[in-house]
Amino acid sequence: MENIKGLKRTRLCAELSVNDAGKEVVLMGWVQRRRDLGALIFVTLRDRSGIMQVVFNSEADPELHKKAFQLRSEYVIAVRGTLALRSPEAINRNMPTGELEVLAKELRILSKSETPPFHIEENSEANEALRLKYRYLDLRRPNLQRNLILRHRVAKIARDYFDANGFLEIETPVLTKSTPEGARDYLVPSRVHPGKFYALPQSPQLFKQLLMVSGFDRYMQITKCFRDEDLRADRQPEFTQIDLEMSFVDVDDVIRINEGFIQRVFREILDIDLPVPFKRLTYKEAMERYGSDKPDTRFGLELQNVSDIVRNSGFKVFSDTIANGGTVRAINARGGGSFSRKEIDALAETVKTYGAKGLAWIVIEEDGIKSPIAKFLSETELAGLKERLDARKGDLLLFVADKEEIALNSLGHLRLVLGDKLNLIDRDKYDVLWVTEFPLLEWDEEENRWVAKHHPFTSPMDEDIEYLDTDPARVRAKAYDIVLNGYEIGGGSIRIHDLELQQKMFNVIGFSEEDAKARFGFLLEAFKYGAPPHGGLAFGLDRLVMLLAKTNNIRDVIAFPKVQNASDLMTNAPDYVDQKQLDKLCIKTVEPSE
Repeated sequence: MENIKGLKRTRLCAELSVNDAGKEVVLMGWVQRRRDLGALIFVTLRDRSGIMQVVFNSEADPELHKKAFQLRSEYVIAVRGTLALRSPEAINRNMPTGELEVLAKELRILSKSETPPFHIEENSEANEALRLKYRYLDLRRPNLQRNLILRHRVAKIARDYFDANGFLEIETPVLTKSTPEGARDYLVPSRVHPGKFYALPQSPQLFKQLLMVSGFDRYMQITKCFRDEDLRADRQPEFTQIDLEMSFVDVDDVIRINEGFIQRVFREILDIDLPVPFKRLTYKEAMERYGSDKPDTRFGLELQNVSDIVRNSGFKVFSDTIANGGTVRAINARGGGSFSRKEIDALAETVKTYGAKGLAWIVIEEDGIKSPIAKFLSETELAGLKERLDARKGDLLLFVADKEEIALNSLGHLRLVLGDKLNLIDRDKYDVLWVTEFPLLEWDEEENRWVAKHHPFTSPMDEDIEYLDTDPARVRAKAYDIVLNGYEIGGGSIRIHDLELQQKMFNVIGFSEEDAKARFGFLLEAFKYGAPPHGGLAFGLDRLVMLLAKTNNIRDVIAFPKVQNASDLMTNAPDYVDQKQLDKLCIKTVEPSE
């Protein structure tokens, strides 16, 4: 193979314009395609910026033409030549450099390539598992390269924006102490302390609070976090946060600074001006109207409470559920009256997936209604339902009767299915909103105790502190999530900075003073020495970029992602290690039980 000695790349392929015509250029990259037309060989050269056509003419240089004949897909080459304008009939309007071509004067083959296991092309339809196995080839595809370049730009905007607003980027440890923060920890054994383990951080939560105690006032960090949890299309075991914390602030201060950040991202990345302030929904309102704490508000189909209308109906599923403390919620699938019975049954399976026992339905027809439950409902009840749900001819009314949490959650997911099925979602629209006033606590049936809905350092709303001892379910948190098109892209809270209140919180969630000291003693000790009021937020960088890139797969915006079982198909991680390594760590492995 040849080398590049004496040659220096002058520009990237797609950086050249018609204004550069006539200049001598040196380009380097990969062969996308070679077309042999006899006296002329056309090579499409690709680098991270895009592509450029290179022409080898046998009449101008027979030896160079002969050498170009050797080129194959994915060969790495260097080309020196003159940038020329294409003739009008040869212009390719589908490529940014379609008016240009390089008339080659020199060719060096820097590296040859075997035939790739899949074609390197835009939006490849090759099997994802195969592409992830050869991720270094997959990353040559233009759409993935654009995604990672976009990710770089978002990260740079974050650093520039928060720096301009007085934030300091400070690194926090990756090897730390295992503390219960919700998900399972990834553990790292210590060789020097046999039997003891570090944990990889689920977030820098405790350290950024300590930085506030340290007086740094405004902190940010683009940082890796690790959670051993079940995966899905928008989740990875290791993920990246844009993490920040501020002192001497309340909810509105944190929201205001982060609205400015999102506004700047959209302006610089998509040339979209998002009006601020963003709309806000309380957690209760979001759940009541959309059945979700991360509602997609690009379309309607809001949920309705019809319990008061059917409380005494002859349909026992409704009346008995309400009598037992449950609720009946409904949604009007506008225009869904044309759905077949098979399609309605499929909708019923959707709500069952989320715990509902079933789905009742009514179709509004020209001359009345069609429904298996109609005979159990009075004319007054039917009229009330039609009025509450604004029912018109051709509508499909859907009902879930269950515990409130199940009814709202199942209909919330059904709403998303209907929005897609009825083509109600504008894919070019961006709706950003805040969800606020989350419950501070939720009851864990398995552990039979209250647990923190976010984390145990979240501050209760001032007016609700009195209910911590008497009615924990009533206590709202100074917590807030930012939601984009139905995805949570960030979340945070004002923290507890008062040692007495923090201890009360630990008591409510079942931590004794000894438990709290063992798990969080270093934080509690720090609070004895003057902790400022503080709060913060963390954006999921991966998820934010995923939405900006208009993909629904988070792996499309991560260079080397894991698959659903948290393995890396390229490196075969996780893998077994030598027994010698385990012996040095004092670790013995056992076969997992069934």
